[in-house]
Amino acid sequence: MIYETIRYAVREDVAILTLDRPDVMNALSTQMRAEITDAARRAPGEARVLVLTGRGRAFCSGQDLGDSKSIAATDLERTLRDEYVPMVKAVAECDIPTIAAVNGAAAGAGANLALAADVVVASEEAVFLQAFARIGLIPDAGGTYWLPRQVGFARAMGAALFAEPVTAKQAAEWGMIWEAVPEASFADAWWTRARHLATGPTQTYRNIKRALRQGLANDFEAQLLLEAELQGELGETRDFREGVLAFLEKRQARFEGR
Repeated sequence: MIYETIRYAVREDVAILTLDRPDVMNALSTQMRAEITDAARRAPGEARVLVLTGRGRAFCSGQDLGDSKSIAATDLERTLRDEYVPMVKAVAECDIPTIAAVNGAAAGAGANLALAADVVVASEEAVFLQAFARIGLIPDAGGTYWLPRQVGFARAMGAALFAEPVTAKQAAEWGMIWEAVPEASFADAWWTRARHLATGPTQTYRNIKRALRQGLANDFEAQLLLEAELQGELGETRDFREGVLAFLEKRQARFEGR
């Protein structure tokens, strides 16, 4: 696929997916959703970490209300099922660690696209806004799933009902995101996080993602059994042997990652 609404590049085992419609604050069009989905599915074969970020002053302002292909009221269910669901699942179920580097406003589906990533690193200038009620809709793109689990029922309900901005610092305090960093050090912060994961044990990260996400639905015994299964897999890997050897030799581990 030739990308026209995003930029995609791989550097030092990090795939960087940049939303690239700064003139409309990186609003999500039908084409952009398809391109994000394609890039998120492509990244595991080319990199060990995927970073999503935005160009310009916003991360993503949500649905492009000027995109006539996907905003007709009678078409909302189809749009969500056929375009949003594949996009959000491609990010959430990506086989490598994902980081949302939120450089500015993340509103509506843009906020929830960020929350689908494994880790969110945000500039302190960023805000998160569940803007849906302002136009008579409910949070979508996974918002009603992630928010109660990340910030608790009361805060999730307030964020959805009042549709008020949540600052990056507040989001970090609530547990909605991993960290908020000063604007001046934002680019270095997310790149450092990405490189840390890119040099780590990729299969371990894959199993961590699987265990934590399945744990949202499993009962206690099922989760214990899943832990045993996944740990058994990792016990047979070269990275586990290298990690133990590096610990005993008091040196930095050198993980193959694959």
